[in-house]
Amino acid sequence: MGLWQGRSHRKPSGGRLRPFRKKRRFEIAREFQFATIGSGFVKKYRVRGANRKLRILTAIAINVYDPATKKIQPAKVLSVRENKANPNYVQRNIITRGALVETDLGLVEVRSRPGQDGVLNGIRVAEKAPAPAPAPA
Repeated sequence: MGLWQGRSHRKPSGGRLRPFRKKRRFEIAREFQFATIGSGFVKKYRVRGANRKLRILTAIAINVYDPATKKIQPAKVLSVRENKANPNYVQRNIITRGALVETDLGLVEVRSRPGQDGVLNGIRVAEKAPAPAPAPA
């Protein structure tokens, strides 16, 4: 399955746009490769302009910033608790930016982009207390 990032052939209203050229090689997108919890593997790949990007395929550790102590320390990733990008990613332990992961230091929100940065950074968040039960009437 090829992913194409070129201009659509339809207007926002649904009308037809006549293409002024065919598809180009640089408009092809890469297949999805998700960052998961594992032994720790980073893949390098070439992007436009001969630049390099690093993609995390598996991660075992995350750099955690604690706002209370203002210090950064590594932590072991245990599981993915919540992922706003896709609820199914929690079951598959897929890590994306904005995901809440459980570490040995507590709950951490991922602030880096594991598919582009090649590093996993996060900020520690206070765990939400469960809502109190309503008083019986």
